[in-house]
Amino acid sequence: MTGIEINNKEEKKTEKSSVKKKISFQTPKGMRDLLPEEYVFWDKALSAASDIADFYDFGRIETPVLEHSALFSHGVGMGTDIVEKEMYILKTKGGDSLALRPESTAPVMRSFIEHGMSHLPQPVKLWYFGPHFRHENPQAGRYRQLYQVGFEIIGGEPDPIFDAEIIITAVRFVEKMKIKKILLEINSIGCRQCRNAYKKKLQDFYRKTTASASKRKNRLVCKDCERRLELNPLRLLDCKDTNCAELRESAPSILDSICSPCREHFKEVLEFLDIVKIPYALNPYLVRGLDYYNRTVFEIFTEGGGGALGGGGRYDYLAEMIGGKNTPAVGVALGIDRIVNFLKEKEINYEPKRKERVFIAHVGDAAKRKAFALIEELYKNGIKTSSALGKDSLQAQLKVADRLNCPIALILGQKEVYEETIIIRDMKTGTQENVPTGKVAEEIKRKLYGK
Repeated sequence: MTGIEINNKEEKKTEKSSVKKKISFQTPKGMRDLLPEEYVFWDKALSAASDIADFYDFGRIETPVLEHSALFSHGVGMGTDIVEKEMYILKTKGGDSLALRPESTAPVMRSFIEHGMSHLPQPVKLWYFGPHFRHENPQAGRYRQLYQVGFEIIGGEPDPIFDAEIIITAVRFVEKMKIKKILLEINSIGCRQCRNAYKKKLQDFYRKTTASASKRKNRLVCKDCERRLELNPLRLLDCKDTNCAELRESAPSILDSICSPCREHFKEVLEFLDIVKIPYALNPYLVRGLDYYNRTVFEIFTEGGGGALGGGGRYDYLAEMIGGKNTPAVGVALGIDRIVNFLKEKEINYEPKRKERVFIAHVGDAAKRKAFALIEELYKNGIKTSSALGKDSLQAQLKVADRLNCPIALILGQKEVYEETIIIRDMKTGTQENVPTGKVAEEIKRKLYGK
């Protein structure tokens, strides 16, 4: 036996084994398919966002799903979980480092700078809706491909009225999604000047407390917070670890450290919310998880809803952080996945918006061709249709019409093709009438819409 013959036999064995082995693909961990019956929630969210944006005069913007990774390391912050742990990074053939966008505020600001929007009437109001990507542990309402709607007010003056307007816009969106009993938590994290003094006060508290605990061989904070204590102490207040959360309750409040201008700014924001009767609760330990925030920060919850539905705040320093000039800005992002999860838990459903459809049935090849052309004719008249052109049996086709709840069926047979007429059948009563082909659209509109 030659070596060639041995190799041929081995190749045949490999071929046989590969045929037997079935290939089964599934969505990657943390990703999922949005099926038609679920997409009704996304349609509702997009419709609600569009209506709210139109009322409050926001223009829609769409930034690329891929951005230079440095945009986020500079804008969001090197010490944040998003940049340290959650970004999906890829290297291009040209050597660029790109990231699937984990959030959209930095990209929107990049677009504002790149396209010279500072020359437009200020402030510029923008909104977006789309997928984002974070490599985090999947759980209820949280995925690695997540969907957000966001509203941003960029430019002009750092007026507290814009902070309040962003909050009102977010609250109205959540209300439009049929969610009641909304809880707003709000805080001020001050400006660069007064926040530095608070950071030192916070570090002193944690160092003293953790040093005392270490002598007793106790650990009061997680390993991440041991590192954050030196690199980014505000992140200590954002940690979800149980021990860290308990210690946070004893930490100094930032509201005791903010300067007079920041205190006045925050006071005015709350006054504007009082004017429109938006209830809120002060949370002096709310800081949000991104480095670009200053002054007002907030999160929106609902009773019994678990985590925040969304959050945001003022980010006057972001433009500078990514190479632009000082630009006041404030915004909010809301998680569509978490909102939809809450709606499902509370069994809040939406009926899909669908116009009444007529069903087109045929008998015979000539009628099938005529039905195929009729679909396009009705399309031109704005009449939605359903059909089962792959079935030959009229009875089978009418069963499909029943399942689809079509109120009217149009039936074409050889006789109707020859006489250039169509049978219009009322699917509820079973009554039928013949109508000339040229008048069928007019007759359907009269029956369905009274036109």
